[in-house]
Amino acid sequence: MGEISLAKAALLGLVQGLTEFLPVSSSGHLVLVGDLVDVPATGLAFELLLHAGTLMAVIWYYRVDLLGIARSVPDVFRSPRVAWQEDGPGRLALLIIVASIPTAVIGLAFKEYFEGLAESISAVGGALFVTAILLALTLRSWPERGRIGVGLALVIGFAQGLAITPGISRSGATIAVALIAGIAADRSARFSFLVSLPAILGALVLKVLDGGMAQLDLGPGLIGFLVSIVSGYLALAWLVQLVRRQRFFWFAPYCALVGLWALLRGGGFAG
Repeated sequence: MGEISLAKAALLGLVQGLTEFLPVSSSGHLVLVGDLVDVPATGLAFELLLHAGTLMAVIWYYRVDLLGIARSVPDVFRSPRVAWQEDGPGRLALLIIVASIPTAVIGLAFKEYFEGLAESISAVGGALFVTAILLALTLRSWPERGRIGVGLALVIGFAQGLAITPGISRSGATIAVALIAGIAADRSARFSFLVSLPAILGALVLKVLDGGMAQLDLGPGLIGFLVSIVSGYLALAWLVQLVRRQRFFWFAPYCALVGLWALLRGGGFAG
């Protein structure tokens, strides 16, 4: 990892915190901002530390739900069928496990390919257009359904796996899929952010096992971590309110414009 000043580390932490939850792709914006301000390649260790900061923001925001899930674990093991039939924390825990399966498969199988896309500004721009389309689809009203089932959980997990691509927003993809499937706004947002926890934790564990954290400069890393916690929590709280008010599509024009800019900057339209 190249040397990063404390000011640039704080900037990247702010970008991570805001864009991790706002449906505009945190990984894509980290690539674009890094290109704009001439930040040396930060490496996955620094980026994962920023993700750890936003992980803490999710844990604190949904602490009541997570406590309920933790308390339901004995009941899930004792009688998974009963836990599944009840619309409570036990069922939610099982759905998170189901959704995490395709996410893990995609992440492990295509890790190197997705990491390579971060080197292309044009690829990030194209992916941002995909995010814009998904967000625009939430503008219309879709037939409502009662609750998330196994099939939808798998689709949401698949969408989360594809969001490893820089430029495809994880929250944008997962919340949009749930809304399009007719899930209520509160449930869509809650499931999206809760299902992100195993993915972020898994990525952190893999990086630590690979020895990637040894490349981390502690000072800038700590600054980025703390800034991402605060900005992430504020962004999460705001986004949940927007989803409740059916304003999720607001971010579609922004993603399209930034995607176009990235394509032009990266020479994506060059003949």
